[in-house]
Amino acid sequence: MIQRLAIFLGSRDGAEPRFGEEAYAVGTQLAEREIELVYGGGGGGLMGQVSQGVLDAGGRVYGVIPRFMVEREWGRLHEPGVQMHVVETMHQRKAMMAERADAFLTLPGGLGTLEELFEIWTWQTLSLHAKPVGLLNTDGFWDPLVTTLEQITDAGFMSRSTLDDLVVAPDLDGALAGLDAQTS
Repeated sequence: MIQRLAIFLGSRDGAEPRFGEEAYAVGTQLAEREIELVYGGGGGGLMGQVSQGVLDAGGRVYGVIPRFMVEREWGRLHEPGVQMHVVETMHQRKAMMAERADAFLTLPGGLGTLEELFEIWTWQTLSLHAKPVGLLNTDGFWDPLVTTLEQITDAGFMSRSTLDDLVVAPDLDGALAGLDAQTS
């Protein structure tokens, strides 16, 4: 059973309001299920939406943010309900998030979101952790990526079992069910 979920997602709002709405809804649903949000500590974009959803629903937020982001005022440092840890580097941020979380879920985002997904998934593949990794495929956002991953697998650069380990679901219920199934 997942008690702490790390979420990787955009630090920007993106072009479609539905992604922010979905991030906020995910946050409220996590709080309702008493699942702690573990995230990168940002206060803007989808990061701000998911954390605000958790807070508005009375949930727990655990953020990890590098000092340079604090200096740029990108974080939610002094908000009630947010347990924030300031670290020196992005590497420390990801390591602390990985240590704290029971599972990882990726929502829409950009380059940083992809980097976080691929690093944590690679760590899983290398047996550096045994925690499940997934994509919340809101409105098919990740379909092109899934197609590319299929192509990589078909070309022999990744095993089918590695691809099968990635949970891909269109909604939070499906994503959590898939992640929970891999924690058993």
